[in-house]
Amino acid sequence: MHLGVDFDNTLVSYDDLFHRCALERGLIPAELPRTKAAVRGYLWSLPDGNTPWTELQGVVYGTRMAEAAFFPGAREALVFCRQHNIRISIISHKIEFPALGPRVNLCEAALAWMEAQGFFAAGGIGLPREAVFFESSREEKLARIAQQGCTHFLDDLPEVLDAPGFPASVEKWLFEPAGMLTHSAPEWPPSSGAESVRIPSCRRFTSWAEVRRHLEAVCQ
Repeated sequence: MHLGVDFDNTLVSYDDLFHRCALERGLIPAELPRTKAAVRGYLWSLPDGNTPWTELQGVVYGTRMAEAAFFPGAREALVFCRQHNIRISIISHKIEFPALGPRVNLCEAALAWMEAQGFFAAGGIGLPREAVFFESSREEKLARIAQQGCTHFLDDLPEVLDAPGFPASVEKWLFEPAGMLTHSAPEWPPSSGAESVRIPSCRRFTSWAEVRRHLEAVCQ
């Protein structure tokens, strides 16, 4: 088994950090839900709201990246993979520099976060550095999944798993925390009829605890 895993919003949760940074800049009301989707949806509802949203992304993924958090249970699931010889590759679509704001290398910021979280420590997650890939486009990400020979891939974006170029032999795993919509254009507030995107032949997980339970069952 070779599990490919997306990075942003799959391994790393930015919900609290986006809310905190937006609140510090006076961009959102304090009562807004503490989620990235809510912050984005609120800003997009404003005239020219994409500009502060783009700047905010540069801050969160760059200068404030060290404050980002693991999704609960993700670390433990990755350690389980190391202990049971399940190969892991981190494959993410990540641009090198933000479009607006401070010119911080976003890939280096992500690697520094991983270093601080014990990704590369033998006594921690134990992931080889060469198993981390940050690609400059979605097409390159899909090509990397195929090139690495992943048997399964976990991503929070349905449009990645459902893309025409997604390798046909790779089992699709969708990460939908707590059943929340995670696709690229959420509404805020959400419409009452909102439903998750349906992808044929896709296994869904609402938490990393679910991912680990499935891995445990596979390893039995």
